[in-house]
Amino acid sequence: MYNSLLWLTSPFVKAHLKKRMADGKEDANRFYERFGEPSRVRPGGQIVWIHAASVGEAMSALPLIQALLLIKPDRVVLLTTGTVTSARLMEDRLPTGAFHQYIPIDTKEAVCRFLDYWQPQIAILMESEIWPNLINQTAARQIPMLMLNARITTSSFNLWRKTGGLAKKLIKKFKYIHAQSEVAGERLKYLGAEKVEVLGNLKFCSPPLPFVKEPFSILRQALDNRKVWLAASTHKGEEAIVAAAHLELRSKIKRLVTIIVPRHPERGDEIMAKLQEAGFNVARRSLGQGIAEDTEIYLADTIGELGLFYRLCDVVFIGGSLVPKGGQNLLEAARLHCAIMHGPDMSNFEEIAEDMKNSNAVVMVKDGSELIHATHRLLSETRIRGELASNATQVVKSGESLLAHLVSVIERELVEANK
Repeated sequence: MYNSLLWLTSPFVKAHLKKRMADGKEDANRFYERFGEPSRVRPGGQIVWIHAASVGEAMSALPLIQALLLIKPDRVVLLTTGTVTSARLMEDRLPTGAFHQYIPIDTKEAVCRFLDYWQPQIAILMESEIWPNLINQTAARQIPMLMLNARITTSSFNLWRKTGGLAKKLIKKFKYIHAQSEVAGERLKYLGAEKVEVLGNLKFCSPPLPFVKEPFSILRQALDNRKVWLAASTHKGEEAIVAAAHLELRSKIKRLVTIIVPRHPERGDEIMAKLQEAGFNVARRSLGQGIAEDTEIYLADTIGELGLFYRLCDVVFIGGSLVPKGGQNLLEAARLHCAIMHGPDMSNFEEIAEDMKNSNAVVMVKDGSELIHATHRLLSETRIRGELASNATQVVKSGESLLAHLVSVIERELVEANK
């Protein structure tokens, strides 16, 4: 039924992907990778295939990739993702011995084309990527499959448990599942998983986001003796809330600078126009504009520079949470000693948000009014800001032993597969 539905809707799927390409959400130069067509020659030897849906999952996979290549330098790691942003980030961050391809859409033909060409020795799916054809065709080739850092949101869980036996048939094909929380582990067992280990979140093992020293020094000098806060990974609707907060805060905090890093940098034109229309003095990073004495809002509409801005700002609001987008990763800011705020919707990171809340490591703000109050308090009170940041740093240190265990599991499965 699933494949019949895909066959019937295939013209619409292709049309949708082409529209995404026109909108800059698909890579025009590598478009046919989405249909399983390779864009490079397969290297010889052992291929470890890791699939990570988007930026957050790909970042959490980096320490794993580095460890696997360190153990066996002559192996190759193939990382697949589904977004242009993650592909661009990985261009700079993948170590020697690893390369990127886009994940094929989940049609039987595209998946088979992908698997028959790359012939990986093992498949590692990060978090909660459950695609029927991908899983079935990988299992049909007797490629061992592992699910690492597994999580399953309430909405996904409710959807999958309505599929009858489909979820169980798919999940039973995994030889090993590592769940990042007790909630995720119990949900996966309910859906049919037989062997699940609950060991914490692999994202705790990720290194701090990188940064380039020269632009950091330039920006730090421009911000010298000025109060600054960051709205990171904002979604549509949140920039207006942040701008309204700046308007209120600037009457209380002189020479305040608000930095906005949108989740989707291609929205830069739209955000800039609205901020200027509202009368703010805005500088835009993608145009090479620096922070001047009269700059109020700095629009950092670039890719891969959050590490730079987390280092510049002690006070951070994490976006995707004041609008219904499920939130963004809190750990990247926590790792760089930031005092963190987020909105009420953290459904995509509910376990992490709960851990941070229980450790008094975040401030949850319900709306723009609470954002103003919390930001003013954190910018004004050094002790409270420092305690919040220290608590967040302690949370991310709690999962550092996990990486070695997961590497040993992968190596064991590779040995078993070669017997």
